[in-house]
Amino acid sequence: MSRNSSQHPFLTVLCFGLVYVFWGSTYLGIDIAIEHIPPALMCATRFSAAGFLMLLYCLVAGKSIRYSRRELAQLAAIGVLLLVGGNLTLSYAEIYVPTGLAALLISVTPLWFLVLDTLLVGDHHVSGRGLAGLGLGVVGTVVLLWPDLMVTSSLGRKELWFSLGLLGGSFSWALGSVLSKRWRTTVSLSATGWQMTFAGLGNLLIAVVHGDSAHVTWTPRGLGAVLYLVICGSLIGYTAYIWLLGHVPMSKVSTYAYVNPVVAVFLGWLVLKEPVNGYILAGSAVIIASVVVVTSATVRPKMPAAELPAVEVAGR
Repeated sequence: MSRNSSQHPFLTVLCFGLVYVFWGSTYLGIDIAIEHIPPALMCATRFSAAGFLMLLYCLVAGKSIRYSRRELAQLAAIGVLLLVGGNLTLSYAEIYVPTGLAALLISVTPLWFLVLDTLLVGDHHVSGRGLAGLGLGVVGTVVLLWPDLMVTSSLGRKELWFSLGLLGGSFSWALGSVLSKRWRTTVSLSATGWQMTFAGLGNLLIAVVHGDSAHVTWTPRGLGAVLYLVICGSLIGYTAYIWLLGHVPMSKVSTYAYVNPVVAVFLGWLVLKEPVNGYILAGSAVIIASVVVVTSATVRPKMPAAELPAVEVAGR
């Protein structure tokens, strides 16, 4: 698909708005959903439902959902890395970590992406500006976590460990994204549907092992949050993101990573009354600056541009 967004200016702005707002609000939705629904069971319900609806739509619309065994295995690996390693980690972390802080920690994902893209795909060389941005991101993360690093209480330590776990989750998301690029996975609704379906099964397996069914309380508030995550976070957000991937340069699409935290922090303060202190403000400013520096830095191809293969990257 063409990446010329000038032919669809209104749709481009609309899709950016949907990704910015809905993905920023999913942090709040997850926080509400896991109040009475264990994280693994919540993720299993969310992604299984979204994947089923996506594949069902493709069948009704006459679109093929058939892939080879190798392609299905690749879609399964990507789905597990993105939506189990990434999203399930986030869901567990939000038991102890405020939504705003969680979103800010997740915003370092583009930094992981740049490192893994360079190491695994190997088509590009990171500039000095990019490396400086990576270092700035580390500094911002330390500022964000500084109050937790200084506490000795068990609750504070749990928040610290789960905050560090979020960095691991963002690494898993970036790894899944880079493997999608390396394997040249198709960017389509059916491919995303299969990724979500496999992720739903992976989360369900974890939920069964943990015995989540014995600890769940299906409340209207919790079900409403899950329904919001399915419709707004997965169906609408993913669909808008897929469209952007086909019409807008990836460097611009990745701006969601530093817009979402702003939305999440605001909603966490407005709805959940989460505090916004100086460390969060300072750390968020540094992290956002680092991501802007990295994503705007020149990435030099290691081979002539004419020899580079055309690659599409599957997104959230």
